[in-house]
This record gives sequence, structure tokens and C-alpha cells, in this order.
Amino acid sequence: MILFRYLLVCSLSVYLTASVGQHRQEPDKGIPLKVMSYNIHHANPPSKDSLIDIDAIVQVIRAADADVVALQEVDQLTKRSGKMDQPKLIAEKLGMHYFFAKAMDYDGGAYGQLLLSKYPIASTAIHKLPSVAGFKGEPRIMGEIQVQLDQNTVIRFATVHLDAQKDKENRLLQAKYIVNSVGKKKIPAIVAGDFNATEYSMPIEILKGSLKPTCTNCAFTIPVINPKKAIDFIMLDKRSNWEVVSHQVIDEQYASDHLPVLSSLILQRKKK
Repeated sequence: MILFRYLLVCSLSVYLTASVGQHRQEPDKGIPLKVMSYNIHHANPPSKDSLIDIDAIVQVIRAADADVVALQEVDQLTKRSGKMDQPKLIAEKLGMHYFFAKAMDYDGGAYGQLLLSKYPIASTAIHKLPSVAGFKGEPRIMGEIQVQLDQNTVIRFATVHLDAQKDKENRLLQAKYIVNSVGKKKIPAIVAGDFNATEYSMPIEILKGSLKPTCTNCAFTIPVINPKKAIDFIMLDKRSNWEVVSHQVIDEQYASDHLPVLSSLILQRKKK
């Protein structure tokens, strides 16, 4: 009996040692990251005239369970949205860190884009995007945060809402600016948003010089009922080891006039 117990203990010891060794030898699978982009139409469901329904937007984001989120067309303390601080309210309801990138003064408050993150935000920036000389339309920006994914990994996460004017020149200038901006820092980057340009248009082709969309032949994102084109994208810088696990357009037809885009990614660590 004593001999049997001794042999059993020895066998378990060998098994546990082997198991631990095998676990330690498993290759690093990288850092998983779920990314969402959503033009929220200042939380006004198109079917409800002037109603503001923040909870509908929050529900969509919560259900997606994204780690970082880029939102466009966000109001802050505007009259049309009932003087509601949408960035703060959305972030608080989701329990996420946030940065509101103001594009312009509007209706007694501000209008712009919102970046949300489950991870700590290390830094923030607002880039004014260029336009042709004499342009009098809506100013366009790129809002950016640097997100601390772990002790050794920081990424740049940016949101854009490019010019919607019929004159394509502004979008071309803005695309070139984004490419140059991404190239200036050797940090893994994601640029997400409403590009107001279709997948094979010239602005997107320019962006593809340094960025790669998370989809090809991308599913359409607008309008929400019987969508006819894709203009909302998540784009990854080509220098970094991003792996696209999945890409989807969420079929949510009430909360906004755009469908949200969600990508599951893995950032592979660089080999030492």
C-alpha cells in the first residue's frame, strides 16, 4: 500500500511538472482587441425626429463588448440634445475611459467625436485636418488617444469623420494627412470612423498606402435599411503585426443612420 502511494505521488509530480513546462512553452498568442466604429447621429434615431436616445447607443456598444470605440457625430451640451453632456454620459454608463475630440462650436455647445477605452488612456490629441483654400464648410479633425494595453504595449487609436462635401479634394487632402500622421510614430495604430468614401475610392486608396482595412468587399453600412454602400471602416497600420480575426457590420436599424462596424483583432508581439 505504501509502495502504491509512493508511485502515485511520483506519477502526479511528473505529470504536473510536464504540464507546467508545456504551458510555459506555449507561444505568445498576442494581445486580443475588439474595436468598434459608429456614427451615432448625435444619438437621434432617424425614425424619431428630434428624440435623443442615449440608452439606445449605449446598448449597442455594450452588446458589442468592444475594448476601444470610435464614435462620430457626438454632441456636448448642445441645445438640440437638451444640453446633455453625451461624451461623459455614454462613458459613465459603459464604465469606460473617454476623450471627447471637439471639432467645432455648435448650437450653444460643442460637436465632435468620442473615443472610449476599457484600458487607461495615456495621452490625447486633436489633429485639424486640411481643406482647400477658402473652404467654408464644417471643419474636420482626427481625434487620437494612446492606449496602454499592458505594461509594455501602447497603441494609437484615432477617430475620423472626413468631409462629406461633393468636392472630393478635401477628402484627398485629409487622407494624405492621415497617412503622414500614422507614419510619424512607430507605435501600432488604428484609424476608425466615417470616411465618407467608398472602399475603392481614391481617398481610401491613398489611405491604403499605410493602412489596411479590416475587410475586403466590405459589407455596406449606410443607410441602415437596405444599405447601399460602405463608408465606415476600421483601418490598421501595415507596419504592425495586426491579425484580423473577424469583421462584421452590426444590423442595428433604430439607434442611428449608420450601422456600427466591429472588428476582433490580435496584436502580435514583436519577436525579440
